[in-house]
Amino acid sequence: MTANVTRTGPLAGYKVIEIAGIGPGPFAAMLLADMGAEVVRVERAQAVASELPDGPGADISARGRRSIGIDLKQPDGVAALLDLVESADALTEGFRPGVMERLGVGPDECLARNPKLVYGRMTGWGQDGPYAQAAGHDINYISLAGALAHIRREGQAPVPPLNLVGDFGGGGMFLAFGVVCGILEAQRSGKGQVIDTAMVDGTAALMTMFWSFRGSAFFDDNAPGTNVLDTGAPYYDVYECSDGLYVSIGSIEPQFYAELLERTGLGSDPAFAAQNDRSGWPALKQKVRDLFLTKTRAEWCELLEMTDVCFAPVLSMGDAAAHPHNQARGTFVEYAGRLQPAPAPRFSRTKAEIDAPPPHPGQDTRDVLADWGFAADRIDALVASGAVVQAG
Repeated sequence: MTANVTRTGPLAGYKVIEIAGIGPGPFAAMLLADMGAEVVRVERAQAVASELPDGPGADISARGRRSIGIDLKQPDGVAALLDLVESADALTEGFRPGVMERLGVGPDECLARNPKLVYGRMTGWGQDGPYAQAAGHDINYISLAGALAHIRREGQAPVPPLNLVGDFGGGGMFLAFGVVCGILEAQRSGKGQVIDTAMVDGTAALMTMFWSFRGSAFFDDNAPGTNVLDTGAPYYDVYECSDGLYVSIGSIEPQFYAELLERTGLGSDPAFAAQNDRSGWPALKQKVRDLFLTKTRAEWCELLEMTDVCFAPVLSMGDAAAHPHNQARGTFVEYAGRLQPAPAPRFSRTKAEIDAPPPHPGQDTRDVLADWGFAADRIDALVASGAVVQAG
């Protein structure tokens, strides 16, 4: 079983119930656990294996918490979850609107048992609106939010930025932020509330700066791929090197642009003097492309790395973990035999750290129920009835 460890992060002492799901929900729970909260992951009874596999679970985003199996289609399983809710500061779930209510563990039931509970809900479209009951994925949410249309080169189709923007940036991080805000408010008011986190809302919020730029000379939302930050500018883009690897340039400010010209020799070409004359950008970009193809990535790193050019090599995940800067900061760590990103951000006093490897579904059922105040005979009865399931 996974031990209930002593936590040191800034959320140590807070207790969160995570109704297991995929993507943004587990990511939000990981963030809370990384910061020291005691997060219990509630898995479907059907997901619990009769034999406990060797080693930790495979999903890194499930790290730092214990797992219990509960059958929420059994009244005793529902009763067990509601009893856990009485001791929790927050609960998170990621089902379509109405599912938790139909199971008997919606906000009304949970807040009746614990009026200070923060009930965090994670969906793509939100709890209401015409799309609320429709299926969707990150690509759909960032499309409707007005983000995906602008992630493209001129004349080309939009490129989904993995599922970073909707699921994790606009979803999981906003859910974690909302839960913490709700807990802080509940400490003052003594009242819990429901946090309606929608990936479309969060993605729209991530676009705030571009709404500021919209209609200005800096950003034309009717001309994607022609602006400074969407690869239109020759001084803000990625460029291929002679070895087929890539580097990134972000020399937006005049002083950084001047250093780019000086260090690369482009300053000898008078055409580069007009930094923000958009009519000249296509020709300048081709000259920059041709220049970067004359050296390997390592050679460009030797010339431009750690300068005010605003430069960095474009690294794969493996290369990023091995880069000296990331190694110096401990940006990636090996824990339980798995290389993974370290907790972020960093705190000077209440250190955030990984407390446990990913659990297998239901491997901690008995221990969690005991730690949360369930009597031994009740735990035995719940296991015997199948209302809760212990792996192995």
